[in-house]
Amino acid sequence: FRCGFLGLLHLEITRERLEREFDLALISTAPSVSYDVTLEDNTETVVTNPSEFPEGKIKEIREPMVSATILAPSDFVGAIMELCQSKRGQMGGMDYLSEDRVELRYRLPLAEIVLDFFDQLKSKTKGYASLDWKADGQEAADLVKVDVLLQGERVDAFSAITHKDKAYSYGVMMAGKLKDLIPRQQYEVPIQAAIGSRIIARENIRAMRKDVLSKCYGGD
Repeated sequence: FRCGFLGLLHLEITRERLEREFDLALISTAPSVSYDVTLEDNTETVVTNPSEFPEGKIKEIREPMVSATILAPSDFVGAIMELCQSKRGQMGGMDYLSEDRVELRYRLPLAEIVLDFFDQLKSKTKGYASLDWKADGQEAADLVKVDVLLQGERVDAFSAITHKDKAYSYGVMMAGKLKDLIPRQQYEVPIQAAIGSRIIARENIRAMRKDVLSKCYGGD
């Protein structure tokens, strides 16, 4: 099921109630959007998750865009502009509604909105900002698929479609998180992030060390 929530806190509350009241075993994944992909032979396809990303030569990728309106105290204008720019936003205008109230208009990729934009906006404005957005067509973007490999095997659940400028940081982040979460084994486990055949980040989970000083017990 694909569901919408009013931020991560709303997601957590809904998930906990479903698990507690209906005894459901839920697996939550990162939100995703649909992309229109045109290959070099002019065939078009719609990609709804990274596993559907075509392997052939891609001519163009178009991502959904939104028109966002943000109302906030004027003291937080700088923080809001910095946030929107980090989310690949294009400023459409800014109006002062009063001496201490401002309206900012941005055009942003939907993929940047659905993840944690609202939570970051509330955090940077101490909860005083409000956000309203609506669909605003599509736009071509330089997007790539980042794969995560464990021991050389691709794990589709960790793959993501992201902007080329953010691919390296995503790969480093995923490799670091998996290194912290995956328990050590009797053998070394390499964690790699890759774009196609090019490795962009790597971490290693070291093998468990044998205690060579412990006494050997051969039985009775």
